[in-house]
Amino acid sequence: MARYILRRLAFLLVSLALASVVLFVLLRLLPGDPANALTSVGAAPEQIAAARHSIGSDRPLPEQFSHWIGQLASGDLGTSFISSLPVGPEVGARLRVTVPLTLAAFVLAVLIAVPAGFIAAYKRRTWYGALLSGVSQLGIAVPVFWLGMILIAVFALNGGWLPAGGFPQDGWAEPAEAMRSLVLPVATIALVMSASLIRYVRSATLDVLGSDYLRTARALGSSFGRAMWRHGLRNAAVPVISILGIELASTLLGAVVVESVYALPGLGSLLATGIAQHDYPVIQGVLFVSTLAVLLIGFAADILQRIIDPRLRGRLSGGVR
Repeated sequence: MARYILRRLAFLLVSLALASVVLFVLLRLLPGDPANALTSVGAAPEQIAAARHSIGSDRPLPEQFSHWIGQLASGDLGTSFISSLPVGPEVGARLRVTVPLTLAAFVLAVLIAVPAGFIAAYKRRTWYGALLSGVSQLGIAVPVFWLGMILIAVFALNGGWLPAGGFPQDGWAEPAEAMRSLVLPVATIALVMSASLIRYVRSATLDVLGSDYLRTARALGSSFGRAMWRHGLRNAAVPVISILGIELASTLLGAVVVESVYALPGLGSLLATGIAQHDYPVIQGVLFVSTLAVLLIGFAADILQRIIDPRLRGRLSGGVR
């Protein structure tokens, strides 16, 4: 297991290095000149050239890349072309909104999806089991921004119970107001995510309900609840954990939509601003941190699967993987 963790860590580092190369190259292939954001409309060629020199975009690409990698190696995400401020602290400040939003939505989605998916599978021949399956299918087709606008109209504009958007200027210095401002964004993400997760939990539960080992345990005198707890839960959890990792990563990356709907100063809004201004250090910093988070989530999900399922640990010791 220790050797496998080391191999996975090595794979993570290689993936991160490749992602940084792809990220750097793709940004330079996009149309637009970041120097234009630093000069006025109709600026003279000399002014544009001076702007390029000030931000270093006139240097050869290998030199720009080596400079960026050197900064990353020292924990520096660079300096914004527009604000001339370090990108790292700005990304850290935005993460204080995006991370609680993502984690709270993820936890709520799991709390909804796991019991609902189990009921949809166990009571699949009842009307409410079929209703849960139908609602989950419908929820997958609902765009997250549309659901966000519906929740704003119902709970903010009409009801006046919750804020329609924004975040306290002092951030988490006002925890009650900060949490209140995240209620609707969290609900928006959680409802859409849980609709997808219900399908996977239902499918994994159906596989367990039809398994030979569960029938054998019942035949030997175990109650249904005891058989599911001792034999079914672990087997159902293995494929679901993989999906949970994917959903958590996609939620982190897709937070830009929800943050735009609710005007939250998170990582997504910072990325949108950086793209609009062709601010390469900001774009690179946000995407690098997001990529690192996605790789770490996948790594954690993979390790957790092997801790839960002894068969996967056996494959490792047997040299299959």
